[in-house]
Amino acid sequence: MRTVLVLFAHPAFHRSRANRAMADAVRDLDGVTFHDLYETYPDGFIDVAHEQGLVLQHDALVLQHPFYWYSTPALLKEWQDLVLEHGWAYGEGGVALRGKDWMHALTAGGSEDSYRAEGANKLAVEALLAPLRATADLCGMRWHAPYAVFASRLKSDSELHTAAAAYRARILALQRHAQD
Repeated sequence: MRTVLVLFAHPAFHRSRANRAMADAVRDLDGVTFHDLYETYPDGFIDVAHEQGLVLQHDALVLQHPFYWYSTPALLKEWQDLVLEHGWAYGEGGVALRGKDWMHALTAGGSEDSYRAEGANKLAVEALLAPLRATADLCGMRWHAPYAVFASRLKSDSELHTAAAAYRARILALQRHAQD
C-alpha cells in the first residue's frame, strides 16, 4: 500500500465544518499521515529539513485546504516556497519528488456552477490550479484531478458526511495508485 502525506492548511480550522469532516474521514487511514501546518507552525517558521523528510517518507502528497483567492492559504504557499527547493525538488540534482503523486483536496465557498466559463469565477477549479500543476510537473510529480467540495458552508451535515466519504475514497484510490 502506498503512503500519503496530507498537508492540511486552514488558518481557521475551528470554524470549518467541511474541512473538519474531510480531515476526520482520512486521519485514521493506515498509511496516511495527517499534518496540520497551522498547528505545527503557529509562528509561521517552517522547519524545512523536517518537512522534506516527511515528504520523502511518502509516495503521495495531498494538499487539503480552503480555496483562498484561487489558491492556497498563506502558510501552504510559504511551505511550497521553502520546502520545494531548487536542487532538491527541481532543477539540477532536484529529483527528490520525481514519481510521487500530487493532489489537492479543497473546499470552496462558491457553487460548482460558479467555477465554469459562464460562472462568476470564469474558470474551472482545475484551470485556476494551473500554477500548482506546473509546480508538480516541474518537480516530476504525477498530477491528479483535485477533489473539491463546493458551497461548503451551505452543506448540511448529511451532505458533508457524503463529501467526506467521497474524499476518503479518493485517498484510498491514491493509495492503490489509481490514476485519474
